Amino acid sequence: MMRTFLPPGAGRSSALPLLALSLLALSLLGSPAALANDYPTESRVDYVLGCMAANGNSYLTMQKCSCSIDVIAEHLSYETYEQVATVMGMQDQRGELGVLFRTERGMQDQVQALHQAQADANLRCF
Repeated sequence: MMRTFLPPGAGRSSALPLLALSLLALSLLGSPAALANDYPTESRVDYVLGCMAANGNSYLTMQKCSCSIDVIAEHLSYETYEQVATVMGMQDQRGELGVLFRTERGMQDQVQALHQAQADANLRCF
């Protein structure tokens, strides 16, 4: 197959609309990584409301808390986030069930991953 190379500047007018169309498609669809870890709106709102309750109910706090959940979503898939929320809720249980959720290594690794994501969110957003 023979390729032809255009000199600099040749054919630029036809390339610009294609480039603009590609950029528009990316902005509408988002990046594949962002789509992969997209959290349901309800979960994002729940996080932001809890964060605001803990840090003050102001517009600035809402912006910081929204940023925070976005950073966490960059680090953890929604499935992992849900699992960690379950583990953290179950750790308060009495008896053997609570002990299992407080001591099982895999669960603690997930909790640690959330704590690391939250630390990054604190650095970037607060």
